[in-house]
Amino acid sequence: MVSSEGIGRLAIVALGAAVFAVIGVALFVIYPDTLADLVGVLVALAVIVLGVRIAGSIAENLFPGYDVAEVAVDGPITRDGGGGRFPSSPGSTPADDIVEQIDRADEDDNVDALLLKLNTPGGEVVPSDDIKLAAERFDGPTVAYTTDVCASGGYWIASGCDELWARDGSIVGSIGVIGSRVNASEFADKVGLSYERFAAGEYKDAGSPLKEMDDSERAYLQGLIDDYYETFVERVSDGRDLEPEFVRETEARIYLGEQAHEMGLVDHLGTRREIEDELADRLEVDAVTVEEFEPERPLMARVGGGAQSLAYAFGAGIAGIVGDREFRLRF
Repeated sequence: MVSSEGIGRLAIVALGAAVFAVIGVALFVIYPDTLADLVGVLVALAVIVLGVRIAGSIAENLFPGYDVAEVAVDGPITRDGGGGRFPSSPGSTPADDIVEQIDRADEDDNVDALLLKLNTPGGEVVPSDDIKLAAERFDGPTVAYTTDVCASGGYWIASGCDELWARDGSIVGSIGVIGSRVNASEFADKVGLSYERFAAGEYKDAGSPLKEMDDSERAYLQGLIDDYYETFVERVSDGRDLEPEFVRETEARIYLGEQAHEMGLVDHLGTRREIEDELADRLEVDAVTVEEFEPERPLMARVGGGAQSLAYAFGAGIAGIVGDREFRLRF
């Protein structure tokens, strides 16, 4: 059954095509005797095509074909979608781009609800929090759902939504924080490298891979991890209405969707279609139409993405080791 919006869009496009067809024929075929008939017809057709595009744009604005926005968080969560000077997973999406799309959906008068698709193992701390805050700012129902993985930073983001849906076999949880460093001090000794310290502040070079850490440095860095963890527990506890002690007792374990649902880490189990049916009931409409909100990527960025994928396949393992030159925090 065709909706009233669909009929309205079709009527506007048909009317626009007819109007511009008449204008094109009148201007380029009937009146100018000096123009060759063939050229006139070709120009008229060009005007008709332009008119259809203009009418289509007007119709889309007057009769929008969507009422739910979907924004995807795919792959590791980073600030810029990359890993600095070394290639990271090509499937990651810049956190700032995700925030921008959520805010764009919030400003779109056609959007009544937000679907946040999460398929991520987690990532950097502050970018994850930025996405969560953007979801909390959205004025309307917000539903997070995961197909494969909603772990760590992904679960942090989900705690900013009204509901979290998963599939039976989805991986959910890993509510914890990790810090890492490469200890290359023995390797440096073998190749004749030595570490000479020039720093102001006792802990300025804490975690440097070229020297052994002492107990006070370990305690200092572990304290940072503990502080982030307590913040994580607090955010999840508030957003998901869970007891803080229960969250701690998970000990950053991961769970399959069915078990996560039984534990209360997930609100509902279901397919994408079932989620849309639930949103339709909530918005009091027969059915919802979902529009994917994605950042525009220029040609050079798409080419660069392909090159990054090749680089990742060739050397991601080495980059992962060499890139951890200092202490790093992530979910």
